[in-house]
Amino acid sequence: MSEEKKKKINIEIKEEVANGVYSNLVVINHSPSEFVLDFITMMPGFSKAKVRSRIILAPQHAKKLMNALNQNINNFEKQNGNIKDVDIKKVPLDFGGPTAQA
Repeated sequence: MSEEKKKKINIEIKEEVANGVYSNLVVINHSPSEFVLDFITMMPGFSKAKVRSRIILAPQHAKKLMNALNQNINNFEKQNGNIKDVDIKKVPLDFGGPTAQA
């Protein structure tokens, strides 16, 4: 078997996953053993937002994701021009628990 055939991966995707989930905010937390990415949809004028998807990664995979995303953004900008940064107000995050006090 050739090296190229050995490297191919057959990836299946369920229809409900293939439709995707829109997110306009991501909250990232980490521990020594994992990164947790919470993808959130915030609607204008609403003070409540929902986590639509949570992805948990090992630190090594988080770094691979960062590098892959950086490469894809570079490729996108070569084809489509620079992506403009949009300044938005810092969003205070409240996950429904008590607020911290000192």
